[in-house]
Amino acid sequence: MPEEHIPHGVENLCEPGAAVYARALREGGIRSIDAEAAPCLIDFGLLHPGPDDMRWLHPTAPAVALPRLLRTIEERVARHRRRDENLTAVFDSFLGLDGVATPAGETSAIRVLQGLPRIEAAIEQAITEAGQEVLVIQPGGVHPPETQDRIDAREQEILSRGARLRKLRVHTTRNSLPTLAHYERLEGDIEARTLDEVTESLFVFDRTVAFIPASKDASIGLELRHPALVEYFATTFWRLWRLATPMWPQVAPQPADTGITSRQHAIAELLVEGLTDAEIADRLGMNVRTARVHIAKLAATLGSNSRAQLGYLIGQSGILDQGR
Repeated sequence: MPEEHIPHGVENLCEPGAAVYARALREGGIRSIDAEAAPCLIDFGLLHPGPDDMRWLHPTAPAVALPRLLRTIEERVARHRRRDENLTAVFDSFLGLDGVATPAGETSAIRVLQGLPRIEAAIEQAITEAGQEVLVIQPGGVHPPETQDRIDAREQEILSRGARLRKLRVHTTRNSLPTLAHYERLEGDIEARTLDEVTESLFVFDRTVAFIPASKDASIGLELRHPALVEYFATTFWRLWRLATPMWPQVAPQPADTGITSRQHAIAELLVEGLTDAEIADRLGMNVRTARVHIAKLAATLGSNSRAQLGYLIGQSGILDQGR
């Protein structure tokens, strides 16, 4: 059974189509059954049935097919241009009715960035403007040396202005010598933590602009300047940060040393702050029942019989110092 044919444009002729068309040109024709893997050839007019026998397909000469296809493309472009002109004419009549003033310097709340060069240029601009706080989530592993050098220069620029830099990465980078060497080269207020799994890439600059990918290959990105959206991503970052294990400048002891997991460690920090079970669950993105299960396990590990005693034992155990 032939594989499913994926629709495409003639300018992106598929491999089966190219092979079948070339064979038809060499042999002067091809059986219909042999062209089933490339139905696009008939759609594009590169093959056509014979007048006497429908079981055979004959090729259109390239010298004939190319000008015809070019005309088709030109006609399509002309239609798009006419559509653009008509759309502009329609909205010209509305522009005079718009009584909403656009404040000077106002930017779009959500901007779609197409292509890596445009995404990198927008992030570079945000880096030059950042002066307080930069939050970064990097799900990837170790970068090539030339890429890492560019990252080093970017981050040192941020740190040199006195901004704090916080980075979340996956656990697999924890023992990577290139990664640790990267942090050793930087001077300033930088900390890094790791998790077993992190979200897609995220950059938040000064709680004013955030960048997230909009496609799996990261060729499309979103620049977000809506205050609610930026605050949402910053809050998400700090919730993950509480659950993460310190990597730099000080690597936290392994959980087995205390018997307390990273999630319980995050709960311990919030318990000391005086938060209720519901508030802890909300801050860490879990339901109240799950939070209470972790609190009970933490109490059992530390030998606590009450909420008040648990807070005291957390302070005495020194587990909070391991996350700083």
